[in-house]
This record gives sequence, C-alpha cells and structure tokens, in this order.
Amino acid sequence: MSKPLEGVRVADFTMHAAGPFCAHVLSLLGAEVIKVESAMRLDIFRRPHPVYGRMDVSPFEQVAANKLSVTLNLKEPRAVELAKRLVAISDLAIESFRPGVMERLGLGYEELSRVKPEIVMLSISAFGQTGLDRSYPGYAPLFGAAGGLGYLTGYSDGPPVEIRHVMDHSVGMTGAFAALAALLRRRYDGRGQHVDLAACEVASALIGDALVAAAFGEEPARCGNASETMAPHNVYPCRGTDAWLSIAVSNEAEWRALASVMGRTELAADPRFRTCEDRLKNVAVLDEIVAAWTSSRDADDAARELQALGISAVPSWNAAQLANDVHLRARGTIVDLEVDGAPRAVVGSLVRFSKSSCGLRSGTPALGEHNDYVFGDLLGISRDKRRLLERERVIY
Repeated sequence: MSKPLEGVRVADFTMHAAGPFCAHVLSLLGAEVIKVESAMRLDIFRRPHPVYGRMDVSPFEQVAANKLSVTLNLKEPRAVELAKRLVAISDLAIESFRPGVMERLGLGYEELSRVKPEIVMLSISAFGQTGLDRSYPGYAPLFGAAGGLGYLTGYSDGPPVEIRHVMDHSVGMTGAFAALAALLRRRYDGRGQHVDLAACEVASALIGDALVAAAFGEEPARCGNASETMAPHNVYPCRGTDAWLSIAVSNEAEWRALASVMGRTELAADPRFRTCEDRLKNVAVLDEIVAAWTSSRDADDAARELQALGISAVPSWNAAQLANDVHLRARGTIVDLEVDGAPRAVVGSLVRFSKSSCGLRSGTPALGEHNDYVFGDLLGISRDKRRLLERERVIY
C-alpha cells in the first residue's frame, strides 16, 4: 500500500532530539527525509556523549532511523549552495538551531523562499524566533521548566521534576503536526510559509488547565501520582524487584470490586472509604491498604485480574518488558530491525491506516551514506565532481 506522505521530501537540518524526532515521525508516515550533517561537527547524539547519562548512541538511532544521510560542511559557501539545491527539490525544510543561525549560514527562510517560493520551513527553538528571550538556548529540562510543566511535576513535598525526553518528543510531535498543517494549506493556495515553534510554549499548552485555574486565583501544585477526582489512584509495589502496578479507580462500582478482590469487602462500607470524597480525604491510609495487597502479587497477574473486573490497572513496564510484549509486537508497535547484521527491537509505526502503510524501512544511516544518491541521482552532480568536493571538504 502507498504511504500517507509518499512523494513528500524533507530537508532535515535538525540536531539533538526535538527536531530530529519531528522529521522521524514524518519519515514513518512515508516522507523521504534527508538529514544534512557534517563530519566537521557531528550531531551530539551521533557520537557517544554523557547526555542523559549515556555513553552510547541509542538516542540517535531512535530519531535517525528511516532517514537518508548526506554530509555538507555548511561553513563552505559551495556547501550552502548545495543545501539550497536540496531545498529546491524538497517540500519541507526543518531546522532546530538557535534563532539567527540559519540566516548567518545563508539558509534563512527569506533566502530559501527565493530559491523555492512554495517551500515550507519549520523552525524549532527553545523560545521562538521573536520576542525578548529568542536568543536563549535551551534543552528538554529547560523547556518543561520555562513552560510551567516542570513545576507541576513531582510530589508536594519535593522540588519540581525535570522533563527530559518526553518534552523533546512532545515538541517534535507538535512540529510534525504544524508542518503537515502548512503543507495542507499550500495544497489549497500554492504558497509556502515559515512555521515558528517554541518548545517552551508546547509545555505551556500542556498545562492549559493550570493556567485557567491561576486566572481564577487558584494555585495548582505538585501532587505526585494522586488525582483530584479518583482514589485509589497511584503506582503500587508488587512482588519482585522494582515491580509496580498502576491502578485508577473511577467510581463506586470499581471501588467495591477492588475491595472484593483484595478480600476486604468490609472496606466498601467503611465510613473512611464509602465515597470518592471520603477516600480522597483518607488517601494515605487507603494507599497503604492497597499496597499491602499488591506487594504479594505478580504485577501482570494482578493487572489481568483487575481488568477482568473493569478496573483500570496496568503494570509499569520497563523498556525490556515493552520490547518483548506480545500485544505490542502483534500490532507492529515493536518490531525487529536488522542493525549491523543483528536484529534489534525498535519502535515501529505510531499509527495504523486502513488503506495506507507506514513504519520503519531502514535503520540508522551511516554518516554520508546517501551522498551518491542525493548529490548524484537527485542533484545530477557527476561522480568526478562529487569526489573533488569531498577532497575539498565541501561534501564533508
């Protein structure tokens, strides 16, 4: 079957996580994504680096899979001209540098729109292309902090919790949505445009209810795993090492069912727990009771038993458990992709289409792996000319 974005070409100038994930999502939907990078300055995620405490390249392999890789030393004017030629045959250009960098390289939106008036350009930055803070740098934990999401994450007796990869991926997903909206608009009026996405504003959009509450004089606070409307509502310890079960009880029928399966039917009539309001007032004691039951149970078995009674309960899985989950593999969410001659579990398709296909086609490209295809087949540069540009570190 054809892919939803088959025929769409993306010139990917992004680095790190948020921008690359945006382009990765588009590649899963079928777009041909050409990642522009350089041996002069590798993407920080392509090389081992203690970002997020890691000394491997797994973050890069996750966001670079499915892409083509070309190398251009954009400090060289001839490389900039090649980048423009790539944009001229693309539908979308994505960049995630600090505002002003692309302009200094000669690849800002005004310049690219002269190369191709109908080009859509998406710029992802920490604080946006305009405003007082536009020049501030930022990474995922700062996005959550500046957008207010970090302040609401954590426990009431602790500090705000940093938001890491989740924030980068939320920004990337929002960027993919915005880029598709601009491409759809172009289908109707034929015009390209510049899309400006500020990562911290994505975080602010995720706490919209808290902003509304603040407007009415309320002060939303960190509440850990607790809920304002449900109890029990927490993550409870189970039998085994670091095994946990998430349970959320939404009504009285579910509460009575939980009390019964725990062998504590008397709790349903206990005045401390009779109604949701009562349970919320006595949630600390309630959590101790539920934890005493879960601690002797296997998380998977307990989840199945509670689900059979209509109670929302799932184990809190780690990455290894997800990689081997039968349900996710049956759906094609987790697939094995051959990397360096060996199968490796990766996240496949994000969505399912009834009349289109999507998902991974290839793993992480080697640096410059597709130089010959892009510069030769697509741009028509002869082999001898390409080798000369390589020796002169233009294609590099």
